[in-house]
Amino acid sequence: MQRTLLSGKLHQARVTHAELEYEGSCAIDTELMEAAGILPFEQIEIYNIDNGERFSTYAIAGERGSRIISVNGAAAHKASPGHRVIICAYVGLTDEQARCHQPNLVYLDANNDIKGVGGAIPTQAA
Repeated sequence: MQRTLLSGKLHQARVTHAELEYEGSCAIDTELMEAAGILPFEQIEIYNIDNGERFSTYAIAGERGSRIISVNGAAAHKASPGHRVIICAYVGLTDEQARCHQPNLVYLDANNDIKGVGGAIPTQAA
C-alpha cells in the first residue's frame, strides 16, 4: 500500500510577486525551500488563506535570502502580493514508512522570515 503524506510546508508565507507573463511555477527563496525540504521542479500545492483558492504548480528556486514567493503564469490570477499562503509538498510512502514519517514544517512571519520549525502538528481539540 502506498500512502501520500505531507513532506514539507511553508506556513503563512506572504506572496511577494504575481507574474502573469512568467513561465508558470512558484519561485521560492532557496533558503525557505531547503528548510521545508522542497526541491526545484517538485510539485507543490498552494492554499491561499486570504481568498480560499487552492492550486497546484511546481517550485523553482528563488534568490537565496530574498524571501521571494512569486506566483507565476496562470496561477498569478489566484494570488496577489501580500496574500498569505500555505505551500505544501507531499510524498508517497509505504504504510511502514508513513507510520514514522515527520514532515518539515516551517512557520513564517509577515516578512517570510522563519519564526519556527517543527515536525508535528498538535492534536486539534474539540
